[in-house]
Amino acid sequence: MMFACIYSSSANLREIAAAFSPSFEQTAPDTVVFRVDGLQRLHGSPRQIAEAIAQKAITKPDGDEVNIAIAETADAAIIAARNFPGVTLLTNAAPNLSDLDISTLPLTEEMSQVLDSWGIYTLDQLAQLPENGLAERFGPHGVYLQQLARGAIDRPLKIFQPETTYEDRIELDHPVSLLEPLLFLIARLLNDQCARLLSNAMAANEVTIRLQLEDHLEHTRTLRLPVPMRESKSLLKLLQMDLEAHPPTAPAIALSLSLKPVHPRTVQTGIFLPVTPAPDKLELTLTRIRGIVGENNVGLPELLNTHHPQPFRLVPGPPTPHPQSRRTSQHAFRYFNPPLHAMIDLIDNRPVRLSAPGIHGKVLNAAGPWRTSGDWWTSTNWNRDEWDIALSNGALYRIYHDSHWYVEGSYD
Repeated sequence: MMFACIYSSSANLREIAAAFSPSFEQTAPDTVVFRVDGLQRLHGSPRQIAEAIAQKAITKPDGDEVNIAIAETADAAIIAARNFPGVTLLTNAAPNLSDLDISTLPLTEEMSQVLDSWGIYTLDQLAQLPENGLAERFGPHGVYLQQLARGAIDRPLKIFQPETTYEDRIELDHPVSLLEPLLFLIARLLNDQCARLLSNAMAANEVTIRLQLEDHLEHTRTLRLPVPMRESKSLLKLLQMDLEAHPPTAPAIALSLSLKPVHPRTVQTGIFLPVTPAPDKLELTLTRIRGIVGENNVGLPELLNTHHPQPFRLVPGPPTPHPQSRRTSQHAFRYFNPPLHAMIDLIDNRPVRLSAPGIHGKVLNAAGPWRTSGDWWTSTNWNRDEWDIALSNGALYRIYHDSHWYVEGSYD
């Protein structure tokens, strides 16, 4: 194998390398290396290949000198190009690089001081040291540098991959105020971007749509997905429901769509576990529910570090577990939001009968009252008496009195 390396501080190295090979490695902003085995039929001998590369580099109006080296290994070509001016051919790397100073290698400060104390100044001197002794003194990095000095490292190239952007923009010929034609254009952008995600084995956890409106206004909506997705139909439906809930205030004259790429989620399902809904279908269902009951009324309950009677809040993502809870119970408690207004019959200040919307019955057992209060320094302070009651039908409820009677929830 033969490798060519180009070294220049100002030339467009990627463009030059791409003219000779579709696969190249950019080891530094000023260094690029690629294979030239297949160029012999096109350009001839290694010297003719190097001259063709030099001619391509000279045609670029940069004015800076370009160094080119061809060697049997990529690292030997890199060292030669970074240290020899003009065109360099290395048919056998070690003899030609042997006179170079060891400072051309990536030495640590400790290695540089030790080698200097040993009288080792050139690559040839480093190459002749005993490998075992070098490994005992400097470890694997020392052996690696000695192999570099010998030109004996034959490694594959780390192919340069241009950064993939997942963003596109459309300028509209006429202002569009209706949602349906906008969705048609958004679908076209989504199909292209999702195909790009699939080809790169990626998914998106965030979708942003920007509508440039008349009168220099802008309407931006961002969907943060709970799980990475790359199905264009599902993403389009989510954007449609979001734009229906938050329509633009003026006709659009341009639109842009951008996706935030992430690695897709890998899920290992059990053989005997029930099949869960697909993440995209579940998110569509939750979005429809948010449209009906409101965005703030859909989420996962998260316990708060408080003794408040309702020590939780709804969050859109997975809740943060908290080690403390207000009360432990062997029963799950189902909160009514909002609490139900109730009529309570009392005998000797103890509840004997409950009447509330959908709930009626005689109280067989009642535990309480528990008087609680707190957060008196905030607007969410509370001061109430609580009871846990069992009705004649077997149902268990928690009731409380705070200027009026309420049913807070039920035990499952």
